[in-house]
Amino acid sequence: MTPPIKRIIDFQKHPIDQLDRFGAGCKQQLEKTGSLLLPNFITEQAIAQLKAEALAHAHLAYYCQHTHTAYLSPPDLHYPAAHPRNRQIISNKGCITDDQIPEVSLLRIIYADRKFQKFLCYVLEQDRLFDYSDSLSSINVHYYAADQELGWHFDNSSFAVTLMIQPAEYGGEFEYIPRFRNHETGDMNFAGVGQVLDHAFDQPLDGEVDSIKLNIMAGTLALFRGRNSLHRVTPVTGGNRIQVVLAYNTEPGIALSEQARLTFYGRTH
Repeated sequence: MTPPIKRIIDFQKHPIDQLDRFGAGCKQQLEKTGSLLLPNFITEQAIAQLKAEALAHAHLAYYCQHTHTAYLSPPDLHYPAAHPRNRQIISNKGCITDDQIPEVSLLRIIYADRKFQKFLCYVLEQDRLFDYSDSLSSINVHYYAADQELGWHFDNSSFAVTLMIQPAEYGGEFEYIPRFRNHETGDMNFAGVGQVLDHAFDQPLDGEVDSIKLNIMAGTLALFRGRNSLHRVTPVTGGNRIQVVLAYNTEPGIALSEQARLTFYGRTH
């Protein structure tokens, strides 16, 4: 009998159990560009099922608009409010949380599968991956409607794992600027961030800063290192964008903070 995961992930196109061959190439690509896209990672039947599930549960989504700095940290009073370190950026989207994902969802099979996690560990150079200890944060489905976006920011975590369910018809592109700061050495690149933020969020950059826009199709798995790469989701101008975030920790027993849960989910449990 075919294991459930092999009816969900297309192992012919993406043999994730062959780390020395397939995994090595993925790891090299991620190291080179900071991002890895695996189109058609999910079979057509599986992506159709996940899309139907996401649309059926869309009414449960908590929509919020909040402001944040590009560094996703509280303002630093050593700098004025208009300084790139403290400039407030808008993000707005909807989200359903892990406890709203059906127990029989294919997302749960993907998230917990040992082959999948072993592949992620190899490519991301991690020993083990752990789910969040709170009931909301491990698997999230994000919904973007017209005029919604994810503003420019750097991640606090060293990696992100996402699965595209439905791209927007227009807009809603993932845009990033690789190696735009050096968190490890404390180089925050305020001048460069200020240059980016001085542009209207719905306008392309003027060429002085090289950004990369990724065309992410339904069924694509994306791995991204966003701690040092400034990135955003551009405003949606047509259709709806649906994306799954598969969130892992590198240590056990970690929960998203209560304040973050209240901000992003509208509740703490």
